[in-house]
Amino acid sequence: MKKIILSLDNRIPQDHIDDFVNTAIENGITDFLVDDRHFFQKLSTLAHVNIYSSNHDFNPQFLILDKPTDDIILSELESSGKSNFLIGIYHQLSSKEDEVLIITLAKKYPDIAFIIVEPVGEWKVLPFENLIAELSTVDILLFAKVHSIEDSNLMTKLLEIGVDGLVFTPTSIEKIKELNRIRDDLTKFHLVEAELKDIKPISKADRVCVDTTSLLKDNEGMLVGSTAKGFALIQAEVTESSFANPRPFRVNAGDVSAYIIVPSFNEKGDLIVKTRYLSEIQSGDDVVIVNSEGNLRIVTVGRIKIETRPMVLLNFEIISESETIPLNVILQNAESVHLMSSDGSSPIPVTKIKRGDKILAFLGPGATHFGTAIRENIIEK
Repeated sequence: MKKIILSLDNRIPQDHIDDFVNTAIENGITDFLVDDRHFFQKLSTLAHVNIYSSNHDFNPQFLILDKPTDDIILSELESSGKSNFLIGIYHQLSSKEDEVLIITLAKKYPDIAFIIVEPVGEWKVLPFENLIAELSTVDILLFAKVHSIEDSNLMTKLLEIGVDGLVFTPTSIEKIKELNRIRDDLTKFHLVEAELKDIKPISKADRVCVDTTSLLKDNEGMLVGSTAKGFALIQAEVTESSFANPRPFRVNAGDVSAYIIVPSFNEKGDLIVKTRYLSEIQSGDDVVIVNSEGNLRIVTVGRIKIETRPMVLLNFEIISESETIPLNVILQNAESVHLMSSDGSSPIPVTKIKRGDKILAFLGPGATHFGTAIRENIIEK
């Protein structure tokens, strides 16, 4: 997940700072860059926010060094190890010499946590692509300081992976919301079409209902599959029927041996795909909720219900780049269990699904070792 750091300065009226900060936090943005004492005093009273600053007196969690010399970098790195704060560098980018210097600093000082780079002038795409490529081999975060929503969007997509984060000074509440929408668009699953090829009744199996602490919406559900190659989108119990009342907090997810997609993050904060067995999920765990457009959010499990019920094995096929990938899922044979049609327009009850029906699915990471994707020759059927 891309990090967003809001830079608060005197372009924001001081009597509006509370509105800006509250909107940011409501949109999941908790990182702020401040050098103004008034803004710092406002933020320092809040819990669970991270402060970036070049002002030593603020004792920020993240200290920014502005175009420092080697001696300053070494001195601050030594201090940071004793005082438990992280060091980053700010540098403008206006020439090839700047680009080379930034890369050199990143590779020379691996203990630097991040570099904030501000492009100056029109020349920005190629040098940032070079920075992204070069810094991908070192453990350092590359943040772009940008001044428009358009540049924010651009920087997150360069070389398909983009920078690790953005530093942005909002001039309005709406700009904060637009920035968050850019981040949300990047945190999205690409759903594909899977066609049902076969159905097999299973007289009895142990079924898992995942009750979350959130109210799920129409077209939202969990990604579940019998193998790590493919996952079906199982809709939450949001559909009314004559047989049962809606339980919008619940997904009747499948049998105990099934895999479910859960959230995991790499060292740069990007969401990566990880799987767990449904039988392992318990109260307090986080799971991924996906809607029919691939948008996702993370919710917490409140309770797990495991009961023996009649089930059905559904065998699907996904066509991907001329390759046929099997997708199997075992679900309770009940009217309240729904998959999502491939066009995302309507749920399909398990009791009414038939061969040839097409659903929304997700191509998984393939072979897994304790839930983590690896390159290995494993056959699952």
